[in-house]
Amino acid sequence: MKDQGLELAIIGNCNIAALVDTTGGIVWACLPRFDGDPVYCSLLDGGANGRGDGEGSFRIELSNYARAEQEYLANTAVLVTRLYDENGGALEIVDFAPRYARFGRHFRPTMLVREVRPLAGTPRIRIVHAPRFEYGAVAPKITHGSNHIRYVGPSFTLRLYTEAPLAYVMDQSQFLLEKPITLMVGADESLAAPIAETGREFKERTCEYWRGWVQGLAIPAEWQDAVIRSAITLKLCNFEETGAIIAAVTTSIPEAADSGRTWDYRFCWLRDAFFVVRALNRLGAVTTMEGYVRYVLNIVSANGGGHLQPVYGIGLETDLEERELSSLAGYRGMGPVRVGNQAHRHFQHDVYGNVVLALIQAFMDRRLAAPAGVKEFESLEWLGDKAFETHNQPDAGMWEFRSRSRIHTSSSLMCWAAMDRLAKIALHLGLSGRAAHWRDKAEVVRAAIDENAWNPELGSFAESFGGKDIDGGLLLMAEVGYLAPGDPRFEATVRAIEKALRRGDHLMRYREKDDFGRPKSAFTAITFWFIEALAVLGHTGEAREIFERVLECRNALGLMSEDINPETGELWGNFPQTYSQVGIINCAMRLSRKWEEIV
Repeated sequence: MKDQGLELAIIGNCNIAALVDTTGGIVWACLPRFDGDPVYCSLLDGGANGRGDGEGSFRIELSNYARAEQEYLANTAVLVTRLYDENGGALEIVDFAPRYARFGRHFRPTMLVREVRPLAGTPRIRIVHAPRFEYGAVAPKITHGSNHIRYVGPSFTLRLYTEAPLAYVMDQSQFLLEKPITLMVGADESLAAPIAETGREFKERTCEYWRGWVQGLAIPAEWQDAVIRSAITLKLCNFEETGAIIAAVTTSIPEAADSGRTWDYRFCWLRDAFFVVRALNRLGAVTTMEGYVRYVLNIVSANGGGHLQPVYGIGLETDLEERELSSLAGYRGMGPVRVGNQAHRHFQHDVYGNVVLALIQAFMDRRLAAPAGVKEFESLEWLGDKAFETHNQPDAGMWEFRSRSRIHTSSSLMCWAAMDRLAKIALHLGLSGRAAHWRDKAEVVRAAIDENAWNPELGSFAESFGGKDIDGGLLLMAEVGYLAPGDPRFEATVRAIEKALRRGDHLMRYREKDDFGRPKSAFTAITFWFIEALAVLGHTGEAREIFERVLECRNALGLMSEDINPETGELWGNFPQTYSQVGIINCAMRLSRKWEEIV
């Protein structure tokens, strides 16, 4: 039986996102964009700072509460929470962030909408709207008008509109919910129409948008609900203004209990680019994919041929200086809470391959509005030069070791992939000379990997040149085309990884000690890589069985975080993790039976 943990829902509009707990409390939301100030921050409050119940959240509390149920409206990002009291009373909360087409563009305001209506009896409620500023350190100054309340912070102001009596909201008084009420919170701007009417229009048009978007997806015959929910979640993590896709909407949810492994994931890791583009391509989400590819191209073009960072901000920011906060106790009181990420300073040579693997789509996909050509190819060749220069140089590796540097096999593998794909792009463009150049370079790197990374004692490739251990990154050797699926070295490596890193149905990233000791939680993306590797080897039945069991570890609404306790199935790590949701999509697409086999 899976332990409770991270039973949260996500709502959003590709500009902001919020996390809602099982009783309808908004416990996390950063404004005015994904990497902004978490005005609702109680998820990381830990209950240990003495501020009082409800601070840093937005709750609709039901007197004599008995139970709750929760679901998304089908094929949307609109959440419904129903609360029941001990006396037969009940209410419904509908939560969403408006998103729909208007004036030739997507309307996605900095706004959350909550519709609350009685379902049975006359429920007695209390509205607790208690935003904080500066990562929980500053209480707002509160003013109000005839139908709104303003919460003034150091850098911006929130405005709450509602038909509920403002005195009840400001004093957090209990009152009878006799008719529906609408609450709209966001930027300090005026409404142009009545509150209830505006809320209804926003909800109808937002539902229409999401259902239309889902109808345009290519989905597998099996596991449709899992794929649709993962696709919507991936889209919700897309900062549409620039095309960036963040790793998760949270910071500092630890990888394991009391581990100190708390990181800020509200940024875009180029390590994820290949897998994200592949998932979006498989889904047929072309506009989102093209926006993401353009974001990556912007990073490459702005770099000027120098060191490529592993991670960038959603607006192409390069300085993501990491610091620890004292204003929040942490998830379940487990700190530290960190803002920024030191990984922006790391040297991770796999990044060059991940970028080229993602950008090849820009050259090959005729659906794109502006396919790339010779000029764009020439602007990418420096990535191949950097890959060749660094393929046999120590780095932090894809797992971002902070105090250890080695020649990681997975980094060299991705350097090879950069040159291999540049050769393929050149050939596609009719540049035979450049294709031959990059094929020759790729063969030099292949020889180095074959000579230095194969360990006869292990009977598999090792995690580093001359190394004596393995890691999950080696699972990608067939996925990127380095080894043919039938190469006996690949199956030997997969089985060695399984023996060393598998814990039940889950896999660890590695087993060595790192800066924080030995990892205790399994890394969900690696588990999905393993499932795909089994499928590549032809062990489809085994892969399907493990995939089915891993899907059971999703929370009640179909969402996953970065890590899983392999003993209890409890979710840990930042949430929801796009890498994990992408894994669901890619595995389902690979393993599903064909439509004609089931209809």
